[in-house]
Amino acid sequence: MKHSHQLKTKELDQLYQAILKIKNVKEARKFFRDLCTLEELKAMSDRWQAVRMIAKGVPYREIAKKLKMSSATVTRVAQWLNYGKGGYKSVLKKLKIK
Repeated sequence: MKHSHQLKTKELDQLYQAILKIKNVKEARKFFRDLCTLEELKAMSDRWQAVRMIAKGVPYREIAKKLKMSSATVTRVAQWLNYGKGGYKSVLKKLKIK
């Protein structure tokens, strides 16, 4: 996979615009199921659950065990939560998750 700085912004922006048109969970479920493999959906879901758990202060080892995820992945998710672009924090705030 290409690094983020090599991704084509126009194409990504088109994807993001499409996502912004989704009106509810049912539509999102259908869209993402068509867009992604089951493995990709599971990976994204697990990462989002890890973000939520990290934000609540759950220990990394517990997260890794519960989600059957490597500790390296949990650590990487935490790094993006704490030092990334702020996307995780923004959505957590909008969902009122702390």
